[in-house]
Amino acid sequence: MKQVVQNYRTGGLRVTDVPVPACRPGGVLVRSAWSLVSTGTERMKVNQARMSFLGMAKARPDKVAQAVQSIRQVGVMETINKVRERLDSLTSLGYSVSGIVEQVGRGLDEFRVGDRVACAGEGIACHAECIFVPRNLCVRVPDEVELRDAAFATVGAIALHGVRQARVQIGDSVLVIGLGLVGLLAVQILKAAGCQVYGIDMDAKKVSLATSLGADQSWTRDTPGLEENLRLATGGRGPDVVYVAASTESADPMDFAGRVVRDRGRVVVVGMVKVEADWRSYYQKELSVVMSRSYGPGRYDRNFESKGLDYPVGYVPWTQRRNLAEFLRLIAIRAVQPGRLEPAVFPIHEAASAYEELHDAPHKHSTGILFEYPEFCAPHRRVELPTSPRVLRRGLETVGVSLIGAGNFATGTLIPALKRLSFVRLRGICSAGGLSARSAGERHGFHYCTSDIDEVLRDDETQAVLIATRHDTHASFASSALRAGKHVFVEKPLALTREQLDELFGVYRESNLVLMPGFNRRFSPLSTAVRRYFENRAAPIQIVCRVNAGAIKADSWYQDTDEGGWRIISEGCHFVDLIQFLAGSRVTEVRAQMIAGTAPGEQNDDCAALLNLADGSLATLTYISCGDPGFEKERIEVFGQGVTAAIENWKSARVSIGGKVHRVRASGAGKGHGAEVAAFLEAVRGNVTVPIAFEDAVHTTQVTFAIAESMGRHAAACLVSERGND
Repeated sequence: MKQVVQNYRTGGLRVTDVPVPACRPGGVLVRSAWSLVSTGTERMKVNQARMSFLGMAKARPDKVAQAVQSIRQVGVMETINKVRERLDSLTSLGYSVSGIVEQVGRGLDEFRVGDRVACAGEGIACHAECIFVPRNLCVRVPDEVELRDAAFATVGAIALHGVRQARVQIGDSVLVIGLGLVGLLAVQILKAAGCQVYGIDMDAKKVSLATSLGADQSWTRDTPGLEENLRLATGGRGPDVVYVAASTESADPMDFAGRVVRDRGRVVVVGMVKVEADWRSYYQKELSVVMSRSYGPGRYDRNFESKGLDYPVGYVPWTQRRNLAEFLRLIAIRAVQPGRLEPAVFPIHEAASAYEELHDAPHKHSTGILFEYPEFCAPHRRVELPTSPRVLRRGLETVGVSLIGAGNFATGTLIPALKRLSFVRLRGICSAGGLSARSAGERHGFHYCTSDIDEVLRDDETQAVLIATRHDTHASFASSALRAGKHVFVEKPLALTREQLDELFGVYRESNLVLMPGFNRRFSPLSTAVRRYFENRAAPIQIVCRVNAGAIKADSWYQDTDEGGWRIISEGCHFVDLIQFLAGSRVTEVRAQMIAGTAPGEQNDDCAALLNLADGSLATLTYISCGDPGFEKERIEVFGQGVTAAIENWKSARVSIGGKVHRVRASGAGKGHGAEVAAFLEAVRGNVTVPIAFEDAVHTTQVTFAIAESMGRHAAACLVSERGND
């Protein structure tokens, strides 16, 4: 299918072939008929991509702060590589689409194939021939509404939510500042609500258009005596509400709003403006300033947008989804007429030209651009990439490798590790949405990209599969790959539940294939160096493992119990494996506890576990999310037989013997990702034994389950199950 994509580093924009996204549970696959370019929002995104690095840094200081923190934790070069990788990736554009339902995902009974729908969401309702849309970002289009007009639904919902935030009543006077796409839709909605509506803009054409759409009076910003005209029009008191829909770096809209709005009036900020104004105006009138966030309650809530959980109508009558439906109803009764905005129309294959015009003449298409799509979209889930094959060393037994998952870890860590191996042939790369697979595939020289894992599993030239998807899919994808006869490297964790782990173990025992988890810390040269000091010991040792993990936002998928699992399971497995590697012994019993104040049944990332090992050694694993993220992230200390060793954030290690300190600075120090991938593929080639026996990997995963269970029992001891290992 065709999709509009942009390279964020170069600003280059094009229409390219991308695999049709997979239809997943809880959503629908939609064939696009029309999509709307929101000229303000999308022009800003396109312009940012064309900035210099300095300009980008000024525009996004939050990203600069993240980069500085990354440098402190992982170093300059690794941070630079991550930034380059993200800037070079392809991004989607658009967030308002209308189309026809082509396929309905499992568990969804409110849509049927052939339904006409309007869709919303950045990165979801993008400019593409086919899109996958979760249920709460999709509504049916009434029969009376043309799909061309329905493409305005998302921007219309933004305008509508701003009107709701204004809390207007019949007869209220409202001044709309900024008569672009949102402002002109707001004018029509406000008139439908029984308001007196006035408009201001810099452009005389848009002022005239606002009047034709029902505004009682409209003026250009430079009209002589503008404030007096507005005062007279509102009976001498000023508008009850000022609706700011402008997009500008100037503080003028907020200053002007404060001067003209009536005493104790309201200023509603819908557009992207500088929220600065004269204090006296706002104080003396005791004004209320209200921000309007996107298109209503549910926006930015993963449970609502991704999982389809609705809010009770008695508590939240107007969610973003209900706002979408209401805007379409207003079109159906002709209270709002998007067609009268006269948007420019381009076929989707001419999208690049449309954006060039938008950049070169920003006011030319200020009332919107529509992309029109063909009535048929070829349902290709695999796209061949025009890449040059890698030059491989003669005489080597090559291995065809494919990736399932094309996120930041796959592109920033696993793929570079693969490309350093001279015997690897990069075959396919898969992601459910298709675009990230296309982006990574063409940058790194894969033969094809796909949105269907079966394309990878059917590929006879793929001998090994690397799985780097969300945690809840690891066990099932690994099982499918084994059944397809592929060797499997699966990122941690192996599984999120005992049931998933047992199923995977059963498939593995029947496969006679290599299956290795991504427990990389043991592969660091620093881990290997420290272990040597304790190999020939005659007594138990003690290991202290401290992880200053940092906080993760509560709405991240990583913190979602179903998708990410708890961090002690999804990340803690790294350190349980490392402890057992350093000690050369298995964990047999755990006691664990979360930080005080954690409610029963709640998961907290601030926790500690005491681990007993079979040889009498003792280890503590302390996980911390409440510390300073700028402080070193990981520290491992080992004590025994008069020797003390410490690995310091995977940059160096110190070993103290007899009062003398020896520095260990192993070449290629780091967390061991490259060595781990190389070891897996050498095992696939039959040159070495699998460095992590799968039974040991299963045991490590069971230890993390036992830690979680121990915390749930308020630090009672939990014995580690050996079920499935015999």
